[in-house]
Amino acid sequence: PREAQRVVVPTCSLVAPLAIGDGMAAAARRAGEPARAAVEHCFHAFATVQAALAKRAAPASPAAWDDIECPYFVTFNTKARDGSWVLRGCIGCLSPRPLSQLGEYANLAAFGDRRFDPIAEHELPGLQCCVSLLVDYEGPLAWNDFEIKKHGIIIDFESGGRKFSATYLPEVAHEQGWDHRETVASLVRKSGYRGAVDEALLGGITLTRYQSSKAKATHAEFQAAMGAR
Repeated sequence: PREAQRVVVPTCSLVAPLAIGDGMAAAARRAGEPARAAVEHCFHAFATVQAALAKRAAPASPAAWDDIECPYFVTFNTKARDGSWVLRGCIGCLSPRPLSQLGEYANLAAFGDRRFDPIAEHELPGLQCCVSLLVDYEGPLAWNDFEIKKHGIIIDFESGGRKFSATYLPEVAHEQGWDHRETVASLVRKSGYRGAVDEALLGGITLTRYQSSKAKATHAEFQAAMGAR
């Protein structure tokens, strides 16, 4: 992606903080009409990674994707021995990007997540791809005006002449068992702020909430879809 500073490497539950000029939320709200994730997004991610492994040219995305901009994440999971899906790589952007760049983020998730070795060709049959589009932004709101599990949140605040900003995806608070205050307090720490998380600080937080539109597909489903075309 052309703006590498806007690429973040989350745990897919805990998203790294990111400062974006006039605030993460302001950039996100400029994304335009909300998009919705579809299995075709996952299929395109698989096709792009498969082409890279085969050293072929990347497949072109549909022309209509050039007109769709939103923040998004591409995640690859592999199946554990107990049958559950475990993270294999995840990269995303927290500011609006053209959906036509989804393939670039698929390659970054497959080969550029530094926590993991690059995905190898023999792993493809056991992979699942998830694409999450961040949509339905609402704000500015009070620091606790969000629904756990339903909303992801972005906080923006200032202290000591510095601006702080960070986000959590919708599933984070639910997975961690946090209430509203614990969620925001943890997010304040993720932003890099090290002072007291007191009522004064909370009152100065501008919160934007959003939802995640998700699609997922296994490599087997991708192959079946390609074979049917």
